[in-house]
Order: sequence, then C-alpha cells, then structure tokens
Amino acid sequence: MPGLYYEQFHVGQTFEHTVRRSITEMDNILFSAMTMSTQPLHMDFEFCKTTRWGKPLVHSIFTLGLIMGLAVQDTTYGTTIANLGMSLVKFPHPVFHGDTIRATTKVNAMRRSNSIPDAGIVELEHHGFNQHGDLVAVCVRSALMNCLPVAAKSDAIAA
Repeated sequence: MPGLYYEQFHVGQTFEHTVRRSITEMDNILFSAMTMSTQPLHMDFEFCKTTRWGKPLVHSIFTLGLIMGLAVQDTTYGTTIANLGMSLVKFPHPVFHGDTIRATTKVNAMRRSNSIPDAGIVELEHHGFNQHGDLVAVCVRSALMNCLPVAAKSDAIAA
C-alpha cells in the first residue's frame, strides 16, 4: 500500500499500526556494532549483570528507528521527500531482547512548504509500546511530503 500524500493527511488523524516487531539479541548487537556504539549497556552481558537492569538494554536509537519504521507502510511509503527533523525524542521505559514493539502515529500539524510548491510539511508524533503496553519511545518529527500529482488531483475533481 502506498503512503499518503500531503493532502491525504489531516490534523488529529491517528494510526494504529498493525505491523509489530520482536527485537532479538542479534538485532541489538548488530545495530550497536554497525554504528560503532560500544556502550557496554548494549553488548556486554557480564557488565550488564552489575547494572540496575541485570541484562542488556536495546539501543535507544534502534528503538527510535523501529517505531518510525513501523509507521512507514501506513503513512509515508513512497510519498515522503525527506525527514526534516525531530523536535522531541523520549525513552520513558527500557526495551530488552525479546520485547515486541508496536507503534501508533498521530498527525499534530500540517502546512504547505514555503520553498517547494508541490510539497507540504506534516508533523507526526510516534509512540512505541512493548507487549505489556508500556510506553517505550516517543518521537515528534517533521516530514516533507509530496503533494498529490496533478493528474490525481484532476481525477479527484472529476469524480
């Protein structure tokens, strides 16, 4: 299913994304290694035994990417131009190997682009939850979205 064009979003619109993802030990180790993040909280089981958690934490940036990725099919697949930035990122609850993450998205704001005539900016608020319903991540991001192609607008008007 393709993503939505700028005109197909509306403020207050919410999405309960149906795709979920269980996080494996390999996901966490591989992500940490690929990003050169050698923090022992993510990769060193012996070190983690001495922490308050007693086991490795999933890398927070992996969690952030995952909740944004879970939203793609319903929102921006093939219709986004670029991510412009994130104004809020929070990780209120830790994520561990074996957790299954689901996501929701809400459209907070919209405006037409001042510099690109066939684009608009959509502010999306993503929430990630684990299998127990604990909020594990929040991200507010601005996405530069394509507007509907001219032919699609003409077809919509004719219908």
